[in-house]
Amino acid sequence: MRAEQMKPEEQKAEATQLDRDLGRRLLGYLEPYRGWAIASVVLLVVHSLLGAVGPVLTKMAVDHSLRPTSGTASFPESLLPADRIDSLVAITGVYIAVLIAIYFLRGWQIQLMNRTGQRVMHDLRREIFAHLQRMSVSFFDRNQVGRLVTRATSDVDALSELFTSGVVAVAGDLLTLLFIFAAMLWLSPMLTLAMAAVGPLVYFAAMLFRRRARRDYREVRSAIGRINAFLQERLPAVQLLQLFNQERQSLAELTDLNEQHRQANVSAIHAYAMFFPTVELLATLAVCLLLVLGGWLVENGSLTLGILVAFLQYGSRVFRPIQDLSEKMNIFQSAMAAAERIFALLDTPPDEPEEAAGDAAPVKTAQRVEFRNVWFAYQDENWVLQDVSFTVEPNEMVAVVGHTGAGKTTLLNLLLRFYEPQRGQILVGERDIREWPRQQLRGQFGVVLQDPALISGTIDENIRLGDESIEHKRVVEAGMTTKLDEVVRRLPDGYESKVGERGAQLSAGQRQLVGFTRALAHNPTFLLLDEATSAVDPETERHIRRGLQNVVKGHTAIVIAHRLSTIRSANRILVMHKGRIRESGKHRELLDAGGLYAKLYELQFEEQEQS
Repeated sequence: MRAEQMKPEEQKAEATQLDRDLGRRLLGYLEPYRGWAIASVVLLVVHSLLGAVGPVLTKMAVDHSLRPTSGTASFPESLLPADRIDSLVAITGVYIAVLIAIYFLRGWQIQLMNRTGQRVMHDLRREIFAHLQRMSVSFFDRNQVGRLVTRATSDVDALSELFTSGVVAVAGDLLTLLFIFAAMLWLSPMLTLAMAAVGPLVYFAAMLFRRRARRDYREVRSAIGRINAFLQERLPAVQLLQLFNQERQSLAELTDLNEQHRQANVSAIHAYAMFFPTVELLATLAVCLLLVLGGWLVENGSLTLGILVAFLQYGSRVFRPIQDLSEKMNIFQSAMAAAERIFALLDTPPDEPEEAAGDAAPVKTAQRVEFRNVWFAYQDENWVLQDVSFTVEPNEMVAVVGHTGAGKTTLLNLLLRFYEPQRGQILVGERDIREWPRQQLRGQFGVVLQDPALISGTIDENIRLGDESIEHKRVVEAGMTTKLDEVVRRLPDGYESKVGERGAQLSAGQRQLVGFTRALAHNPTFLLLDEATSAVDPETERHIRRGLQNVVKGHTAIVIAHRLSTIRSANRILVMHKGRIRESGKHRELLDAGGLYAKLYELQFEEQEQS
């Protein structure tokens, strides 16, 4: 049932249940740090208890020292010295000791809870990133990266504020209220009932604020996600925007998104701005009620002046936690909106459960690859591959060529299990790849893409990718094979040279050489090359082509090539057209056949002659 079709009481019940579910899940993250949390709560209880002592001490000073009442002194005044000055000094000393204790207890409690909260956020952010790494490529096709980044950054920050200053502060405020009302009941039940009469009005105002604030903060979190997604897309493409003079259009789009964010925040601030003065007004009314009723009781002798003074102090203190609660409710609503979005992401099931470390060890032996009647479509039945069947024998180099959109790269995406075929089978080593743990399967492949992904760091770090088992000697040997070593020798820091964000300090051809070297250095069973030489110069291409003869020894290679000169020496060439394999054979055989391959070769030869 949609939310707008629900009755108000049903919406309220659903929101309450949602808050409880989210709260239980969030508290679950505190379990590993239960000791710290318990210590923090104990300090908070003592701090809140001492916070309620001040007005009682004031009452004692008034009734015993400043305006002593007749008759036998009651507890705790009976503990004070008989002399008025001595008793006033004693009360002052106790008051100062209580304030010092409150100071240190509060400091220790804040430090403990902030450390706990930061550890919880560390765990949560790590869980989000680990979960995202297990999602399929199709998941990232459906979800903008900027919004996913928002889940792990600003949404987690909102929860951090809840843990470090929200939950604890709310607990402290509630404990303070509990101890204050206990002290008030002990001093005067009648005045306590008068104060409590304002409670339903405060509760009613809080419920109105809670309902509106949750809606507003959901929109705020959504707006932040849209802004992050926009910036994540536009900033890497700033050169393109400048080239086509799209700066004004992009600024207009950001202005619109920024306005949506501003309006959502203004709405949330308006609700908060109305709630805070409402509590202030109710607090003032309660104090006025105390003055009238308490003054009448003092005049009739039913109440001491010290008790009335204590209640006036409690009157301001009662509503101070309530005012704090209103501010913390602001944090709470923002955090709950963020928690909804985070847990919605974490509840999205990955393609398969996280594998044990032992299952991820790659099996690097010569193996056979087979496609059996494979059909695949990214959407519905718009088939990208249709009844594709072929075999790649161990130590064989098979090339795949064809026009753009023929389905060449899709073959590799299916082989690496970035997507699953709708029909047919793909086997590696006579075993269906769906039976292989993904990490173990992918650990056997060295992949070189048309535009290899580089991370900020050094050339060496981009080749190793954190694998400490790869020695520098192997990195250099792979670099010599791909001719990267010649590039590196011209750099001042060699393999320790920084590549910049996304490899911005390197040319397109140099980035491809790094990607090629990375694949070789990891010594895979299979080599998958997707337009791997498209951005290198002809001389480097010839060097790599000669090196491939040595590289494929002991490896099974599948090469997707636009430059047909790269794959002349392939054991077999597959020619794809509209998702099907139309031709298969060696370079010379396909040329002599005069089919699609011959036309592609002729067309490319003419382009080279014209250039």
